Amino acid sequence: MRRSQRLSSSGTKSRYFEHDVDESEDSVNPRAAPRRKSKPKAPSSSSGDELADGDKFEQDFEESSTDDGSEAVESEAPSQRKRGRSPKSIPGKRAIIDNDDEGAARPRKRGRPTRAVPSKKSNKPTTQGRADQVSEDDDDDDDDDDDDGPRVEFIPLPKLRDTGGIEYQPEAIHPNTMEFLKDLKANNKRNWLKLRDPEYRRSLKDWDSFVETLTEKIIEADETIPELPLKDVIFRIYRDIRFSKDPTPYKPHYSAAWSRTGRKGPYACYYVHCEPGSCFVGGGLWHPDKDALARLRASIDERPHRIRRVLMNADFRRTFLPKAKNDEKSVIAAFAESNQENALKVRPQGFHPEHRDIELLKLRNYTVGKKIKDSDLTGADAQEKIMAIITPMVEYVTFLNSVVMPDPNFDSESESEGDADDHDDEE
Repeated sequence: MRRSQRLSSSGTKSRYFEHDVDESEDSVNPRAAPRRKSKPKAPSSSSGDELADGDKFEQDFEESSTDDGSEAVESEAPSQRKRGRSPKSIPGKRAIIDNDDEGAARPRKRGRPTRAVPSKKSNKPTTQGRADQVSEDDDDDDDDDDDDGPRVEFIPLPKLRDTGGIEYQPEAIHPNTMEFLKDLKANNKRNWLKLRDPEYRRSLKDWDSFVETLTEKIIEADETIPELPLKDVIFRIYRDIRFSKDPTPYKPHYSAAWSRTGRKGPYACYYVHCEPGSCFVGGGLWHPDKDALARLRASIDERPHRIRRVLMNADFRRTFLPKAKNDEKSVIAAFAESNQENALKVRPQGFHPEHRDIELLKLRNYTVGKKIKDSDLTGADAQEKIMAIITPMVEYVTFLNSVVMPDPNFDSESESEGDADDHDDEE
């Protein structure tokens, strides 16, 4: 019986010859051979001459496995593939994979493929199909680099105020100095003052020259005041805010104090305060220490006539206690009222509540002062007006220093007079 030459459109043997046995295949039983379940193959072309991809692979494998040029058995390919190595280990298939991936990267593990991210500074795309997207990313990165870079803002320095035709003189405060202190009070910040450092330096120099000339006049009025350097007389405008609830870093005023040891020390002093709207001249003892306060109270208790005589001085009373009447009780009450800040609410320890001068004993500040106008400091006669206030204070400051820091034998005359009065009373 002759074999039909027709080919199945599916690439497999026709069932018409299912019971036929090829004489050249005596050792092979087609029925006994296991049939491999192959995946459905793509339909062949309309001409029937071309084979599907799976058949082409099988044909290449059969041709590579026959060395003697004899015709390979068609039914052995599935059987040998079933019993042999896996498709990955088949030399033919390996050759095909190697040819397709020649020059490619090493196969990756299973999972989502990684995406190539171009560097920020590179303008070359990593893949051919992403040229436009990479260029857009580079533009965005360049913008980001510009945004992240440091920005420098140039702020012009404020110019110095015009003098207004008024020259700076050491005997008076210039109006520009007053204007600077007003602005400092309204803008009490470090960066503000740093930008206006030339204006600050000019106003500070104006204040220094004013204090120098005023020191000479104070020394003439009170010989106990020595000539000291400016740094020992002038207060700095910088505030210590470490333990303060007020966060402002500067004092919006200029001030100076004259005493035997300058602005610091246990002695009573003369004080000048330059602040727009709050200028004043004063002196005395402000917050004396414990020992100095004890000496003052002992002097008021033991020899009250001394402080009474100083407070009843006509020039002193007219300058610092103008509302008081011309009697000791009214003058002492006015003096105690002006020093009520930080005063005791009850009698100090060791003194009787009905003491004659109990109001003076309760005090912890012994100061006097007088407010002046801003024009009194900016006028041509500024220092004459200040000395008209300081001169009536000299006797009072001298009395306080004689009690707090007495000189040797300073009170010998007054003590002998007091002893004589006591002796007369006994007789």
